[in-house]
Amino acid sequence: MKMPSEDEIKDALKAVKYPGYSRDIVSFGLVKQVAAKDGAISVMIQLTGNSPEAIQQIKTESERALKALPGVNAVYVEVRQQGTPPGGTPQSPWSNQNKVPGIARIVAIASGKGGVGKSTLSVNLACGLQHLGARVGLLDCDIYGPSIPLMMGVKEKPTLSDENKMIPPSNHGVKLMSMGFLLEGDQPVIWRGPMIMKTIQQFVGAVEWGELDFLLVDLPPGTGDAQLSLCQTVPLDGGVIITTPQEASLGVVRKGIAMFQKVNVPILGIVENMSYYTTPTGDRVEIFCHGGGQKEAERQNVPFLGEVPIFTEIREGGDRGMPVVVSAAEGAPGKAFIGIAEALRQKFL
Repeated sequence: MKMPSEDEIKDALKAVKYPGYSRDIVSFGLVKQVAAKDGAISVMIQLTGNSPEAIQQIKTESERALKALPGVNAVYVEVRQQGTPPGGTPQSPWSNQNKVPGIARIVAIASGKGGVGKSTLSVNLACGLQHLGARVGLLDCDIYGPSIPLMMGVKEKPTLSDENKMIPPSNHGVKLMSMGFLLEGDQPVIWRGPMIMKTIQQFVGAVEWGELDFLLVDLPPGTGDAQLSLCQTVPLDGGVIITTPQEASLGVVRKGIAMFQKVNVPILGIVENMSYYTTPTGDRVEIFCHGGGQKEAERQNVPFLGEVPIFTEIREGGDRGMPVVVSAAEGAPGKAFIGIAEALRQKFL
């Protein structure tokens, strides 16, 4: 009988979750060596922690997953502990991550460039998941240009709990945190990288998010300090990439995908925004081309979560703090976002 390939072996190991996390040992980058020959599979897994319980659990579950593969008669799983170099600097990009109690999944909403409607997608996706019955939080990590407060219709500032943690404001059933809540008027944010990292750490760990099924994180454009800070602060369950159809957008989006891949964050899917416009007379106009998002998803071998046409109602809803998913869930714009929310939810069922 034919032996499983390396990809098939890694697919089987994706069933093995790192203890205490929702992500698997493959997406964490822990599987270092794979070999298969004459009915035997040999795998080397490298951990940064030294918990004997975690080591034994990963070894046992890995052996169970591999023995279930067809044509496998023997399985050898070696779990090694990775040392820490002099000075105490961790070698692993996720070794300083801290899971947030009460939050089941953290999903980053990202794009390579600005102007593709990422914050609009984040707001309506959060409200779409809430519409489907999920408990949702939305974290605006666009430190320099926070727009979530406007789009969600929230002006009040966070309050402090007895434990001196920020209590996030909420609207439309979604808990919110944004730099915009802490600024006065048009006050700019002129910060270097360390300040951005510290703020993101506080927005994640010093906020009473409570029990959430999803915390969506609206990232700024690019692949800079905010993105890396988030990846180093918490274990992300995945990233959703927003693009418009034309090559000028897709070319930069590929850099965002590559960034997530380098830090072992799985890509949950691509969304194509501003796919086309339908005129009042019923004519369809593909202003930014059409179908580029789906083609890129196929090229990258990642899911395509859906497309959102251009609707005036979407822009109007964002300007008045009433997302279209909330004001008109049964209309065509609302249904487009809810369909994407359902596709995302299905990734975790």
